[in-house]
Amino acid sequence: MKSISANLNVMIKAAEKASRALIRDFGEIEKLQVSIKGPSDFVSNADLKAEKIIIEELKKARPNYSITSEEEGSESNKDKKNTWIIDPIDGTTNFLHGVPHFAISIALKSEDEIVSGIIYDPIKDEMFYGEKDNGAFFNNQRIRVSSKKEINSCLFATGGKSRSKFVVFL
Repeated sequence: MKSISANLNVMIKAAEKASRALIRDFGEIEKLQVSIKGPSDFVSNADLKAEKIIIEELKKARPNYSITSEEEGSESNKDKKNTWIIDPIDGTTNFLHGVPHFAISIALKSEDEIVSGIIYDPIKDEMFYGEKDNGAFFNNQRIRVSSKKEINSCLFATGGKSRSKFVVFL
């Protein structure tokens, strides 16, 4: 395995730092301030706090990179070729209902291409990450797509919002 890039390492450290605050807040959900952004679209002070931590950590390492984040929006900086993309709580509805299935998502777009990204589940301490030309990993173990050739032997899952209801097809 090639070693991970400095940028990927920065993303991992930022997610791990933000996760400590999320774990504390998840343990005290009933005390969180929540507001509605749109139909079935919530934001909590936990989202805002985690996003702030992530942005601070990323800016320490790469102050000139631009940023696109779910809560704060876009910030164009000197380096317009590189943009951090941040979702501090991917799965806010689950988080706010005490369902332990949510994650921190961070990606790096360089030019017009995503070159690296992480998804970190702080509750299960599971880190998925990938990098262009370096593969994908789960907790430092290489992962690959299935080698199955027949569609009948495959499992498909998808989820999404459908008129404010969640649907999953298996």
